[in-house]
Amino acid sequence: MTVLLHIGGKDQTANENKTFDRIDPVTGEVASRAAATSKQDALEAVTAAHIAFASWSTTTPAERRALLNKAADIMDSKSDEFVAAMITETGATGPWAGFNVSLAAGHIREAAALTTHINGEVIPSNKPGTLAMSVYKPKGVCLAMAPWNAPVILGARAIATPLACGNTVILKSSEFCPLTHRLIVDCFIEAGFPAGTVNVLSNAPEDAAEVVKTLIEAPQVRHVNFTGSSPVGRIIGRLAGENLKPALLELGGKAPLLVLSDADIDGAVNAAIFGAFMNQGQICMSTERLIVDDAIADVFVEKLAAKASQLPWGNPRDHVVLGSLVNPNVSEKMHELIDDATSKGASVVCGGESNGSMFSATLLDYVSPEMRIFSEESFGPVKSIIRVNGDQEAIQVANQSEYGLSAAVFSQDINRALACANAIQSGICHINGPTVADEPHMPFGGVGDSGYGRFGGKAAIAEFTDLRWITIEDPNQHYPF
Repeated sequence: MTVLLHIGGKDQTANENKTFDRIDPVTGEVASRAAATSKQDALEAVTAAHIAFASWSTTTPAERRALLNKAADIMDSKSDEFVAAMITETGATGPWAGFNVSLAAGHIREAAALTTHINGEVIPSNKPGTLAMSVYKPKGVCLAMAPWNAPVILGARAIATPLACGNTVILKSSEFCPLTHRLIVDCFIEAGFPAGTVNVLSNAPEDAAEVVKTLIEAPQVRHVNFTGSSPVGRIIGRLAGENLKPALLELGGKAPLLVLSDADIDGAVNAAIFGAFMNQGQICMSTERLIVDDAIADVFVEKLAAKASQLPWGNPRDHVVLGSLVNPNVSEKMHELIDDATSKGASVVCGGESNGSMFSATLLDYVSPEMRIFSEESFGPVKSIIRVNGDQEAIQVANQSEYGLSAAVFSQDINRALACANAIQSGICHINGPTVADEPHMPFGGVGDSGYGRFGGKAAIAEFTDLRWITIEDPNQHYPF
């Protein structure tokens, strides 16, 4: 059965009935077959969303809130469908897929709660008899592009707040999980969102550049949000800038976890295991660099390696912690990173085994700057341990990256930890917690090559609205001429 496009309230095939297949990374069988959007289809979606904006932008907060909450409830009820789709399309484990659904529903409910917080303020004016106000107004058609790694969370996040703010949306699904992303839109359709308010386009990998360019260049598209890799984010940002479209870019990461000399070692190990290996390390916030003070490094590494080596890995349909990587060729990249590091002095303290697209939890000790893995985002279960001497060197190494999304610091001295957190260049930093964390109402985003703009809570209102200045004045006021 083909995953169809949804444009203007109607399911439809792509122009000339073109389709593409997504292959299950574990079995090699077809996981889903989806309609392959053409330039014509993309423009049809833009037109439909633009027409729907006129009425949707005038709906009351109560109407929007009710529909969003209903969509969240429907999403919860479809959890089994989402889990099955994620396992076959992305190789995710069942628990990770189930968590995706519950948190995504939370993102939708948080967006529903925002509908009565899209306000403004009265501003004192220097003109006598004038009432001056700032008010937030929806932008129009918002283009949303979500990735495959946390597809339900990030797909729902990409469209929920724009809708809450009175915008209409086009979700361009990931080529790796068109069925999973289509299921998100099905929840909004079933909830009763008006035709054209929520649209979804799936595209073949070879057509991605043309489809994205067509959508961003369409005059009616007024905002772009993209979650994905930094190289693609640069392309999106450039296209948006050339067309004077504001963009929210949530991109890659190289999250450091600093373990200071006075850290609770067991607590740091537990956070490192979770942050490094959840979803096989395929999370933008994944702990990529374990920066450990020399004074405790031997003990920390011993405990960490012992725990990591016990993590079961393999077919996500089995009882494992680490399931499949998104594609078998990612395993090849993991081996390349290991070979490069070991050839330059690093040692493998656990892991390094693979079976097709499945890879064991792997730790490399004594990683240094000349190794690829020191600066390159692995986006997999191969993690580097970097030994440092003191807090200042730990901070310096943490900031020795173009990325700046998430970070963490472990210390039993909160003032010491806070000093490090304040010095780390990142959009997010957790003290005595893992680098991987998400709450729908928190400001989420990065700096540097990790992008700009913020999802989450009130911070996202500013992303998906225009702030206008409106005055009510004395018609008989005095003019100088």
